[in-house]
Amino acid sequence: MKKRYIFSFLVAGATLMASCTKNFEEINTQPDKTNGELINPNYLMSQAQMTFSQTGYDQLLFQSMWTQSLASTFSYYSNGDKYVFGGGGTGYFNRTWNRGYSALTLVDEMKALVKDKPELANLDACGTILRAMFIQRITDLHGDVPYSQEGQAKNGIFEPAFDSQQDIYTAILTQLDQATKALDAAKATPTADLFYGGNIAQWKRLGYSLMLKAAMRLTKVDATTAKTWAEKAYAGGTMASIADNVKVMTDANGNTSSNSDALLVTDDFREVRWGKKLIDYMKSSNDPRISAIAEITATNGRRANEDRTLAGINTASLQAGMPNGYTTGTISTAAGYPGETPAADATDAPAPLGKYSRPRLLVYADRVSANFIYTYGESELLLAEAASRGWATGVAATHYANALTADMATLAQYNPSAAGAVNAGDIATYVLAHPLVAATALEQINMEYYVATSTTFDFNETFANWRRSGYPVLTPITFQGQFITGQVPRRMPYPTTLIQTNGTNYAAAVTHQGADNFATRVWWDK
Repeated sequence: MKKRYIFSFLVAGATLMASCTKNFEEINTQPDKTNGELINPNYLMSQAQMTFSQTGYDQLLFQSMWTQSLASTFSYYSNGDKYVFGGGGTGYFNRTWNRGYSALTLVDEMKALVKDKPELANLDACGTILRAMFIQRITDLHGDVPYSQEGQAKNGIFEPAFDSQQDIYTAILTQLDQATKALDAAKATPTADLFYGGNIAQWKRLGYSLMLKAAMRLTKVDATTAKTWAEKAYAGGTMASIADNVKVMTDANGNTSSNSDALLVTDDFREVRWGKKLIDYMKSSNDPRISAIAEITATNGRRANEDRTLAGINTASLQAGMPNGYTTGTISTAAGYPGETPAADATDAPAPLGKYSRPRLLVYADRVSANFIYTYGESELLLAEAASRGWATGVAATHYANALTADMATLAQYNPSAAGAVNAGDIATYVLAHPLVAATALEQINMEYYVATSTTFDFNETFANWRRSGYPVLTPITFQGQFITGQVPRRMPYPTTLIQTNGTNYAAAVTHQGADNFATRVWWDK
């Protein structure tokens, strides 16, 4: 009986297959397969932009404190503060990698959908510009990474080869040149663009500004190529004002700022402080941004220090950056320790960090705020450096003054409330009092780059430019049990999962680039 049932099923199945053969392809085509008719490719652009902009713990746990922009005495942040594995250890190595490639996948899909649609040529060109932006962050952090075979799973490539960083930069520059030239304001513009609302003129300026940044990343390893492309970018037309700042405004409808989300965790709120290196530098020049970005706890005690609804005191003279390399138990031994805030009452406890400056609540803890990616001020600083090197990119002093003004004005864009706004008169006074001096130009320019990227929480860029320029001058932290000693980390190791998921190409990348650790330098950092 059992055999008869099986035989009957097989015969019926064979008959069904025979009767369907004529329409096999039609029947076996997935009706909801991704295509340009079912999915508006514009929406993939906005998804990619939001995904890429949401950094949060991706950079807070490592890069922000490697550059001593931020500091912490708690073990969860020991990875960045002390080069010691803590709560966010190897599990966080892959954050920037995964976020970058997730955003790239969305752009790849978008470009595939518009490939044969000339009426959407602008969207295609913008996608190429986004790919260059996204891969640069990944390669800057890790070095050799997949790019030419990235996003090719549909073509059967599940284990992409790693491209050398040199080849990636060659591709970035060439593709930015081609895509930026291809942009045409007479054609349809992107309809879901979170950067510029589809403004093609601004996208052109972004393309050339990204070309400038990629060019300047090469100053140590290939100054000739850097000069050629920096001059080309300047001639093409880089960002013109803070209206060109590349940022994504988050919202309260499922897209709150990941930076704010992280800082508003109770533990993180009490554990993260501005670093001494940054605040000391800003105070040395009476930088008017201090009161916009920093505050100390308003009242005494641990409860107040952990109250995420209680705004602090932002008087500039009271701000104190915390040195890196200490624990909560040893911070009182640090030079210049400002003291703890005593307990408010018998049911409270003292706050050892209460007098150290934290990121200002009204600015950085606002869940509806800007995720900055690249600013006009940064592009002007890069032009200023190029001009200081004698390259044909305009007048260095003018670019530098433009950058100072822009960097300070940019903070007002952080929130709809403009809580970080700096008084325009104070900005003008500061810029006039701090002209660019030829003998110290590279230091001035890159220290301002440090301040600008730190205060906009773009620590990926802070870390990259420190490695390129050498500013600020950092003293490595010494602490027991470090994963790197005697130097500040120079790169992020690859995600540990690659050994299992793409082992052959991972091994080839390590052979080509060097040991997969924190000390190996990426190509442009040699």
